[in-house]
Parts: sequence; C-alpha cells; structure tokens
Amino acid sequence: MTRKIIHIDMDAFFASVEQRDNPELQGKPVAVGGERQRGVVAAASYEARIYGVRSAMPSVTAQKKCPDLIFVKPRFSVYKEVSRQIRDIFLDYTDLVEPLSLDEAFLDVTQNKKNQLVATDIAMEIKARIREETQLTASAGVSFNKFLAKVASDFNKPDGLYVIKPHQAENFVKNLPIEKFFGIGRVTAEKMHQLGIHKGLDLWGFPLQELVRLFGKAGGYYYTIARGIDDRPVNPNRIRKSLGTEHTFEHDLFTLQDILFSLKKVEDELLERIQRSGAQGRTLTLKVKFEDFEQITRSKSLPLAYTPSTIHTASLELAGQVDFRKRGIRLLGLTLSNFDNPDELDAWQLEIDFGDEFTPKY
Repeated sequence: MTRKIIHIDMDAFFASVEQRDNPELQGKPVAVGGERQRGVVAAASYEARIYGVRSAMPSVTAQKKCPDLIFVKPRFSVYKEVSRQIRDIFLDYTDLVEPLSLDEAFLDVTQNKKNQLVATDIAMEIKARIREETQLTASAGVSFNKFLAKVASDFNKPDGLYVIKPHQAENFVKNLPIEKFFGIGRVTAEKMHQLGIHKGLDLWGFPLQELVRLFGKAGGYYYTIARGIDDRPVNPNRIRKSLGTEHTFEHDLFTLQDILFSLKKVEDELLERIQRSGAQGRTLTLKVKFEDFEQITRSKSLPLAYTPSTIHTASLELAGQVDFRKRGIRLLGLTLSNFDNPDELDAWQLEIDFGDEFTPKY
C-alpha cells in the first residue's frame, strides 16, 4: 500500500505567536530573542525575513540588516502550550505522529481515525483547525514519503499546501534546486555547486560510490533522495540520542584562522538545529578528521544543559585540546548528546540564554 504522509510546518511559529498575542506587532518585522549587543535571534517573522534576518543570527547583525526590527523576549512556556494544542489536533487523525520540533511534525494518515481516503483533504482540515483553534497558520506538504512531504511543505509558504503524487515525483525531484533538498544545508549546497550539481537531475547523475566518496555516509542518502526514495517510517516513539552537524571540506584546512572560521560555521548550524528540535543536552563533542583520515574526538559535559553561550565557549575549549599544527583538517563536527529529557525535547527551549554571553568572535 502506498503510504500517505503529511508534513505540517507552522509558519514563523515563535514570531507568529507574538504577533497574535500583541496586535501592535502584526505586519511588522519581529525577532524573538535578545536585542542586546551579544543577543541572538531565536525566530524571525516573515516581515523580518525579507531583510535576511534568520534564527541563530547574532542580534547585532539582524539589527544591521533590518534597522526597524522589533525584538521580543521569548516566552517558551507559551510556545510549548500552543505546540501541545496543535499536537492534540494531529492525534485526532492518527497516532502515527512524529514531532521534529515544537513547530513541525510528520503524520502517517494511510490509515486514519476519520477513515478519510484522501490525504490532501486531511491536510486541509488540519490547517483549518489550527487556524480556528490557535489563530495561527501552518503549511502542509503531502506525499508518499517523508522526504517529499517535508520538501513540499516548504512550497507556497506561508499558509501553503503542496501535493506530490507518485507519478509526479521523478520530474519534481529532477527539477528541484539543490538548496531545496531536505538534508542538504548551505555549506553542502555550495560544495555541490562547485561539483556542477545545481538541481536534482545533476545529483541523480552521480554514482553511489562517487557520492559516498565525496560526502561520506550522507552520500548514500543523497543518492536515494535524488530518486525520490525514502523508506523511513513515521516513528511516534523516536527518541533522539544526539544532535549534530559536520562539514567535510573540499580542500583541507591548514591555518588556525580557517579552522576557527569553519568551526564557527559548524557551531552556527548546530545552534540552528538545536533551536528547531528543542534538544536539551549536557555533553558537547568535537569531531576532527585529519588529511590522513585519522579521526579524534574531544568531549565536555556540564551538570546543566548547554545554552548557545556555553556551546560557543565549550567549542573553543575543545578546539584548544587539539594540535592543529601538524596536519591539514578534512572534517569538523559538533554533536550535542546526553539529553536530560529525551521524551520532552522541547523542554530545552526554556533554558536558552539569549542574553549578553553569546559572543561569535571568530
């Protein structure tokens, strides 16, 4: 049986909640986070995104991009409560709900509690109920696997609905810009551009072995999604054990300046993933792979959960434990683990420090 998967993604969730609760903010560029010199943006409204403001961006940078930006202090207890309201709506249709963060989730509605045959009708009904019960908008993607549903939800935002049927998948993926692929970040997209990969069709032309050589284990994932294949089930009991990101460089890094600059990019990407997932971890691990493929790790654990400021400090400390002078660096990675509440990942959001200690100085 062909699966019917819906991906629901709330539109600018934190910022939209603030605009809903304060009518004076509606239609204005809003950033949730700290406005002080060393603050960081947790979320940005669509009006702010027009200027290039995004989550995990230093507040001082966001203010330069958008001089009229309005900063609002985060209220994570409110966001959690609204997220629970939305999850309750999902559970009226299926128990196969896999939350990815406070503001997005996969739903498998192949067999559903409403006995509805058309997944698109369910997505439309869910969107309508979210609007009615929370006064917020959501975008939905509908397809036969998680990858395509996730990508589809990003089309026609905000308040969008996009459907990719099985017979449409091949052409859709082949014409999809590589930046739109779920699982391909900015740095990887830049590397792919240098390899002549700009659309799914370009990625489709690379053999599996070549993609693995270029991108490691992720190469196997890129090979399958280029063909619209994703057999992962929607897992309502998924417990994340770690959250990380790593970059493999096209050219080995030799200077300390290049290494620290690249590490900062890895750190920023990790912070963005943490923000979206709500992970609350107490162990940070630095992974380094040298030009000769030797790999080492350095870890640091804290009694309390990491915050953006402590992740920044710890990544520097871990880097200080590595001798970068002898060999070039092929890969850098950072991973957060040792989660305090794996069943309640969104609890981490209550601990985020958006104040004066966040100092991206590389």
